[in-house]
Amino acid sequence: MEEIYPFRTIEPKWQSFWEKERLFEVDTSRTDKTKYYCLVMFPYPSATLHVGHGRNYIIGDVVARYKLMRGFNVLAPIGWDAFGLPAENAAIKGGLHPKISTLNNIATMKRQLRQWGVCYDWRREVTACFPDYYKWSQWIFLKLYEKSLAYKKRAAVNWCSSCQTVLANEQVVNGACERCETPVIQKFLEQWFFKITDYAERLLKDIAQLTHWPERVRVMQRNWIGKNEGVAIHFPVDGEGEPLTCFTTRVDTIYGATYMVLAPEHPRLQELIRDSKNKGEIQQFVERILRQPQEERSALEVKKEGVFTGWHVVNPVNGRKIPLWVANYVLLEYGTGAVMAVPAHDQRDFEFAKKYGLPIEVVIDQPENPLNPLTMKEAYIEEGIMVHSELFNGLGNREAMEKIAHFMEKKGMGRRTSAYRLRDWLISRQRYWGAPIPILYCNACGIVPVPEKDLPVLLPENVRFRPTGESPLKDAPEFVKTRCPKCKGEGKREFDTMDTFVDSSWYFLRYLSPQNAERPFDTALVNRWLPVDQYIGGVEHAILHLLYSRFIVKVLHDLGYVGFDEPFERLFTQGMIIKDGFKMSKSKGNVVSPDELIERFGADTVRLYTLFIGPPEKDAEWSDRGVEGAFRFLNRVWRLSQLLSKRGALVPVSSAVSGLNEEGVSLRRKLHLTLKKVTEDMEGSFRFNTAIASMMELVNEIYRYLGEEEKTLQENERVLLREAFELLVLLLAPFIPHLAEEIWSSLGRKGSVFRASWPSYDPNAIAVEEVTIVIQVNGKVRSKLNVAVDLSDELLKEKILNDESIRKWLDGKTVKQWVIVPKKLVNLVVT
Repeated sequence: MEEIYPFRTIEPKWQSFWEKERLFEVDTSRTDKTKYYCLVMFPYPSATLHVGHGRNYIIGDVVARYKLMRGFNVLAPIGWDAFGLPAENAAIKGGLHPKISTLNNIATMKRQLRQWGVCYDWRREVTACFPDYYKWSQWIFLKLYEKSLAYKKRAAVNWCSSCQTVLANEQVVNGACERCETPVIQKFLEQWFFKITDYAERLLKDIAQLTHWPERVRVMQRNWIGKNEGVAIHFPVDGEGEPLTCFTTRVDTIYGATYMVLAPEHPRLQELIRDSKNKGEIQQFVERILRQPQEERSALEVKKEGVFTGWHVVNPVNGRKIPLWVANYVLLEYGTGAVMAVPAHDQRDFEFAKKYGLPIEVVIDQPENPLNPLTMKEAYIEEGIMVHSELFNGLGNREAMEKIAHFMEKKGMGRRTSAYRLRDWLISRQRYWGAPIPILYCNACGIVPVPEKDLPVLLPENVRFRPTGESPLKDAPEFVKTRCPKCKGEGKREFDTMDTFVDSSWYFLRYLSPQNAERPFDTALVNRWLPVDQYIGGVEHAILHLLYSRFIVKVLHDLGYVGFDEPFERLFTQGMIIKDGFKMSKSKGNVVSPDELIERFGADTVRLYTLFIGPPEKDAEWSDRGVEGAFRFLNRVWRLSQLLSKRGALVPVSSAVSGLNEEGVSLRRKLHLTLKKVTEDMEGSFRFNTAIASMMELVNEIYRYLGEEEKTLQENERVLLREAFELLVLLLAPFIPHLAEEIWSSLGRKGSVFRASWPSYDPNAIAVEEVTIVIQVNGKVRSKLNVAVDLSDELLKEKILNDESIRKWLDGKTVKQWVIVPKKLVNLVVT
């Protein structure tokens, strides 16, 4: 029976060894080595890990171990994104206090990570729900507040009725809560925001710097920021002072505006309808529409509906009064929340105007087939010639855009500007488990920030935390009641907590000085170590976390706290591991536990299969049979070490490889080609699956060279096999570290295999002897080719047919016969 390698004793042994040797403890002050900051995304400690989670951590560990062997000073820290909805919902489900539930989950996840053989510098562990961390999240809030980048306002916000809290726009996916998939509605609340829109242009422009990010992530961020060039037009409200401003990318249609529409969430709406005769009707309409998901309202096919506000606005270019409506199909998220409606040239406006009998006026026409508003079946949205547009009649509409914009600026009617889809970051949460917002309210002084010396504002533990729609902290008088630091009078604390994405927007800075009680981070250290060299995580964070982190770093840069303005140099987004065609989840019953697999096959097997399952950036289907295949390969490597030892091929040698026969030369060439291939796969593109495949082929080649018979090996054969197997172990080490350490030790090597240098391939070993082949067509020499001496006939034919010198002699002809004289000549018989 084939011997099974003893992973149950090997793996704990080497895990203890790494901790004892402090393998991943980095001295950040060293300057004699090039730094390499390898970081996996901040994990939520809301549940135990399954094999799908493992892909992220295993990839990060492989990269860190590889860079360690390449001689880098590697920083590989870990921490816990321990606040927020995921952790709180898990606690409620388990019937525990969030603190107890979260710390229990952290303990479980740490055990699982260690079982996987994933190593970190645990001295740098940070936990977002601990006061020594969230003190500095509150400090960041204060810094933004000082620069007017944090503000409070009443606004229509995304509301999840299941989670009983508001959500940032980025947390709404297809009109539903990203966490529980409940349809999101709109609700008016007083909320805190970060003014990320002040950085919209820089966030967009600097995407060009992110050359080592996946293009799809760059595209997602560009689209989310969503820049449009157009004109902001001021429409005076008839009988009221302040105009309404709308943003349009189609200023060429301004003369065709026959009404204006406000979004139900528009901040001016309530003020305008205060004295309206139909205020009740409008309020009922607004409340009903705000209960509808925005995704549904913005759909092109949505049934258009609205209510006349009783007001008119004045079209600034022609002085015409047009009615002001509120309608369901306009959203505050786009432009200004006010739209000049041009039904002849916008389909949504056309449908609305038809329904409510509003005028339709053509201002862009097609002379060869003039449009008639009375018979139009749909809006005309193509290019054409300007009509009914006063000074601009007869111009092409594209040319007119520029001229009308210039005219409006000259007359003070509007201005050319850019508008962004991006909206300010809503950070208030009506939930318990989060960092308290460091603000208090004083009747005399108004809104007062908590002084830095009084941070952290501690989250009380004795609180009834189940969600009710209002912050549970509101009912904690010992928390709410306080004294104003300005006048010493009575004050009340803000009882909303911060979005957990505030905590994860800067954690990568804290790892450099996690015990620093005086500052959130050491500026000199972060300037030396950041940007992060390699960031690894899921593409689901392409907008939320990555955009917020970029924003916070830019703010800190502008305030002089850091010397860089992009946090992550390289980004790798791994694909999802699915089972039975679906994302792993308990509700679908398709979760694969790593604990059971590790008990049965060992951590190295789970690591190897996770890396071999497919291209790491793509989704992959988990296969139990695939795990067994990975286990068989590890046993082949283990058995090979036993066979080589038994045949005397692992005895340390001092002589160099020489005097090899053809089989020996072939094996050594395969060895160094594999070295080259694995190194290339590890550098940047992380083609772990093809690297593993090439190492599997090398193992097969070593077995083939060793042969079945137990013949006595010659010295040069032993030297070659020792070289081949030792280099194989070095290549395997980042992938299957436990088995590699065990075999490395058995080879008589001292210390960890990860203290050894990553091997370099020998160019001479992979060099191929070439011969010159004469190429004839119908017996006449037409070309010569230099090719590898062992090139197959099929590849030789392919090269000949692709040779420009030969192709002209084959034009319009058919090759009837190939006459091949090996290593000398090829004659093509053509007709």
